[in-house]
Amino acid sequence: MRILGVGAGPGNLYFSILMKKAFPEAEIRLMERNSPDATFGWGVVFSDETLGHFEVADPESYARITEEFAYWTDIDNFHQDVCVRSTGHGFCGMSRKRLLQIFHARCEELGVAIEFERDVEDIDAVKADCDLLLGGDGVKSLIRDQYAETFQPSLDWRKCKFTWLGTDKPLEAFTFIFRANEAGLFQVHAYPFEPNLSTFIVECHEDVWKRAGLDQASEEETIAYFEALFADHLEGGYRLLGNKSIWRTFPTVRNACWHHENVVLLGDAAHTAHFSIGSGTKLAMEDAISLVEAFKVHGTDDVPKVLAAYEASRRLEEIKIQKAAQPSLEWFEHTARYMDQDPIQFTFNLMTRSKRITYDNLAVRDPEFIERVAANHAENLGITTTPPPAPMFTPFTAGNMELANRVVVSPMCMYSAVDGTPNDWHLVHLGALAVGGAGLVITEMTNVSAEGRITHGCAGIYSDENEAGWKRVVDFVHEQSAAKIGMQLGHAGRKASCNLPWEGDDPLRDDTAWTPLGPSATPFDADWPTPHEMSREDMDRVTAEYVEATQRAARAGFDMVELHMAHGYLLSTFISPLSNRRTDDYGGSLGNRARFPLEVLRAVREAWPAEKPVFVRISATDWLDDEGGLTIDESVELARMLKANGCAVVDVSTAGNVPESAPEYGRMYQVPFAERIRYEAEVPVMAVGAILGADHVNTIVAAGRADLCALARPHLINPHLTMQAAGRYFADDQPWPRQYLPARPKRKQEPPSFLERLGRQGPRIRHAPRRDA
Repeated sequence: MRILGVGAGPGNLYFSILMKKAFPEAEIRLMERNSPDATFGWGVVFSDETLGHFEVADPESYARITEEFAYWTDIDNFHQDVCVRSTGHGFCGMSRKRLLQIFHARCEELGVAIEFERDVEDIDAVKADCDLLLGGDGVKSLIRDQYAETFQPSLDWRKCKFTWLGTDKPLEAFTFIFRANEAGLFQVHAYPFEPNLSTFIVECHEDVWKRAGLDQASEEETIAYFEALFADHLEGGYRLLGNKSIWRTFPTVRNACWHHENVVLLGDAAHTAHFSIGSGTKLAMEDAISLVEAFKVHGTDDVPKVLAAYEASRRLEEIKIQKAAQPSLEWFEHTARYMDQDPIQFTFNLMTRSKRITYDNLAVRDPEFIERVAANHAENLGITTTPPPAPMFTPFTAGNMELANRVVVSPMCMYSAVDGTPNDWHLVHLGALAVGGAGLVITEMTNVSAEGRITHGCAGIYSDENEAGWKRVVDFVHEQSAAKIGMQLGHAGRKASCNLPWEGDDPLRDDTAWTPLGPSATPFDADWPTPHEMSREDMDRVTAEYVEATQRAARAGFDMVELHMAHGYLLSTFISPLSNRRTDDYGGSLGNRARFPLEVLRAVREAWPAEKPVFVRISATDWLDDEGGLTIDESVELARMLKANGCAVVDVSTAGNVPESAPEYGRMYQVPFAERIRYEAEVPVMAVGAILGADHVNTIVAAGRADLCALARPHLINPHLTMQAAGRYFADDQPWPRQYLPARPKRKQEPPSFLERLGRQGPRIRHAPRRDA
């Protein structure tokens, strides 16, 4: 088998080593444009868990690599000139240049040919001259460009600039430094990799880079600038060092396909993940392992089959890594918004930015740090109990409604009402959720008119019977639990007149159907009925229905109401430009599109008791920015409008206005939208969307990403989720039903350690105290 590789980076080198071991008869040749000692950058970093793969794949190179490693377990974060240390994290690093030298030597031992200072001019000719062509030629891959029609690459060039410097200061931890000057905020990612040498990456927003004049600076001028800015961190005569340390912009590279006939992409040519969550070198080496394994399984006769198997084996891992890398990348793009956080909260926010590390996970790694996080969060709220409560069990107040904790039962349609009236199902369903300990329970979308229902089974509050049915539920919740209960008021708009989900979940097409309403006469989907475009008279009528429903909710005793302006229902479709095609005062600009929803909000706010809060749920994005959909930028402005018109809390969801929306699902996937609205619109927010339990709630609240967390499906699985968590975290002050007291965990005489409160065993790891930088 004849194998040619373009590029002699870690991916191609490591593949060549492993392939030559597995198939000694293979002829392998790599062509590299640079000389053997030419490499930019400084160190590369690995985590403990990745090393086992390399030891199994090639013990010889593994042994040489690990001899070079610098090991550390701590992360130091310098914020506001205070250092907070977290421990219990396993890292190792080494010189990138030395790593390549080890691979060069190993290739020579095994008979792999490397041709340095060799440019490839005719890629098609090279492809025709081999059985396998390796495209491991980096971010600016020529191989990828040549066959772009098949690979379908997308390169997302981001908003920050970075320079990969070194320093002769021997660091003892992975070190983050955040410092602002007159130009703006600079952030350092630094780590040791060999005696007396450490990587020192400086990153900043492109605007800051330009204001500082660094867009015009030479490498020497860049080094001098940062030696002055970080002089206190270089005390003792330490220097910053350059090595082709030009300013770069990080691109997130994705490809729809990684293989074309006998050509395959590896490493950065195929995919990238931001340096803040790991090493591109590691990813490239893991690609190499998977590609060789595919050859071992399928042989060398059918190369396209092997390449398809390789891609299938790696694709899920790539998705997971890029899902973790994207929020981390975006966190560093927007770090300036967090600079007012105190050092403890800021460090926790930093540590949990990718969602892979959470509150409970950190408690196992570094329990004393999490004790400090909980104590700091409580102190910031004026809570003095010992031990401090977990963040999810701190109170929250909106209007006169004080919640015992930050957990909210998200609205969930049950499709089980009769003529809009809730029945025993709703009593048992919502009653169990209230007894289960959540601070706030919100009803399903409760419609302000019969024509505003999605289905004939949807709940309403437009009749005396509806009102009485809801009062029965409210009375039970207030009498038998400490939970507050809110009503979500809505109108289905052009999504009305549908079958029940278990009977087709599509539009009614018989004589029980009715004509839906919308801002424009455009149906939700191709085979859906065309809605009636609302006139001014229709708006007045619907507003009056909202007011009457609000008054009924007040008489029923609800603690709050939430207006549903999300998910493609009536008010939401006015806001999204994809569903609102009007050319009058209620269409066009965001101010016009929001005009009718804001009229409804003002009317509801006026009809609702002044001391009680009004929440609003929005879809913060249509996930179709390039197609003219609603964007998060617009939703920040919308949140400001909602706040100005009496909204106490913005409940931040996404999508639902058009079927073409393609949300990027994952853990806590909508939290970044809530967080941005919280900071930029300066309004309390409720996060929702794949928040899977107490650990996620603690993580979100402690980091300051949201004020409340709404959970839907986790509560369907476990209505007592919050009560169970109260026992697990020994939240003694949380309400507990008298009938269930025999099951309440008993506290030891001495306050339990954090790990004991988690019900886990783990080492008590030494934690460095906060110290002045």
